Amino acid sequence: MKRGVIGAMGLALAAGLAGGGYWLGARTGVPAAGSAIHSPALEEAQKPRKLLYYRNPMGLPDTSPVPKKDPMGMDYIPVYEGDEQGNGNGDAAQVRISPDKVQKLGVKTETAALRTLDRIVRAAGRIEPDERRIVAVAPKFEGYIERLHVNVTGQRVARGQPLFEVYSPELVSAQREFALAAEGVQAMKYADSETRNTMQQLAESSLARLRNWDIPDAQVRALTKTGEVKRSLTFRSPVSGIVMEKKAVQGMRFMPGETLYQVTDLSSVWVVADVFEQDIGLVRAGTMARVSINAYPGRVFEGRVTYVYPTLTSETRTVPVRLELANPGMLLKPAMFAQVELSVGDGKPVLAIPDSAVIDSGTRRIVLVQLEAGRFEPREVRLGGRGGRYVEVLDGIDEGEQIVVAANFLIDAESNLNTAIGSMGGQAAPGGAPESASPGARHRAEGTVDGVDSRTGGISINHGPVKSLQWPAMTMEFTVANESLLKGIHPGTAVAFEFVERQPGEWVITGIRPMGAPAARSSPRAGH
Repeated sequence: MKRGVIGAMGLALAAGLAGGGYWLGARTGVPAAGSAIHSPALEEAQKPRKLLYYRNPMGLPDTSPVPKKDPMGMDYIPVYEGDEQGNGNGDAAQVRISPDKVQKLGVKTETAALRTLDRIVRAAGRIEPDERRIVAVAPKFEGYIERLHVNVTGQRVARGQPLFEVYSPELVSAQREFALAAEGVQAMKYADSETRNTMQQLAESSLARLRNWDIPDAQVRALTKTGEVKRSLTFRSPVSGIVMEKKAVQGMRFMPGETLYQVTDLSSVWVVADVFEQDIGLVRAGTMARVSINAYPGRVFEGRVTYVYPTLTSETRTVPVRLELANPGMLLKPAMFAQVELSVGDGKPVLAIPDSAVIDSGTRRIVLVQLEAGRFEPREVRLGGRGGRYVEVLDGIDEGEQIVVAANFLIDAESNLNTAIGSMGGQAAPGGAPESASPGARHRAEGTVDGVDSRTGGISINHGPVKSLQWPAMTMEFTVANESLLKGIHPGTAVAFEFVERQPGEWVITGIRPMGAPAARSSPRAGH
């Protein structure tokens, strides 16, 4: 009897606990003990992900199967299965970053839009005299210098100012011959026509001889009128200018055609600028130019291109371009160094983006297009001219798209961007670094820096032979993929460098270091 009562009470208690559990679960939303709720999404989220490897936190092509730190003490970033698959929707050419990380990284975007670029081509030049304003004073007969009126080089002279006086036996004889012929013409005016014509021809021949010797007409007229022969002849300056060369010495003997003075008019001068080969297609006659001279800081001289030379200097890969400048006050002196800026913009709007948006590897130019918040797509672009801080985009993006212009490098470090870039058209190297678009495109050399232009990103290097290109030792101009590569590089520095041919004739340095410095791992973001 007691056992039956106890059994009944146990059943009732179990039923009550079960009902209470259901009620508690219904009230709190927490599954009761013993209940089972199946959620595929929850199970997938709780499923442990497979760790693939650890990658360099700065995006360098270096991976590790175990946790480690880079030389700066930063932890390598774990990469799990699925992380290398882009956005998770099968699009490997995209990268995703959480919105909070986007905000922390300071990512900024700018709209790709049509802009009028103020394109500037910079070149180094030098002041030279206008060749058309150089005059040589060279007597056409033999003689002796009796007196010098201008006796110093560099003296300013006016047109018609006496330079020197000469004595010439030939000149005296020619004058006497003309004087006699002129008297004969007067004496024979009543003779027969044949005699008059003969004497007239003799007089004209003597006159032509004097004029060929540059005897002034005033002196010829005086000789005809008076018959008085001048013992000496005064040479005068044919132009106003500066005596750039003086070989005349008082008492010296000179020969026909010998240059005794050279007078140059410097009221207008030339600037001969050396324009790099890749820029010469933008320069033409009539292009406006601004010229700066180290001797006059802050002052700008305006000029215009008058001639583009048809030859190229093979040693420097430059083409000479001639400008004409007015020279008031004779401030511009021959052989002065000049810095030239050529305005080559045509005023037409083009699709342009900030140059900070471009990730330049030397062989490819990549920009990051923001598709939506936290989702980015790398695009390979083809670039045109530059103007200010903007660069023309010929192909790869459309007007109105949002382009990342800041924190590109940080996005690269926080994402698997290299894998995404590799999926665009090539295989990604182990660790995420893309292989060169064309095998053997990268070349290495060593040499000594001749000159550096940090404004244009140009560097001149006297390098040794390049075996991969079968080049001999020579001096040539390069551009750098990123101006930051020039940090610590100065003329005279012995360097080891790596370069590629971006396009025919355009050689771009993607890595450079002073000789003796530790070699750095190459990065596909050399242009960053």
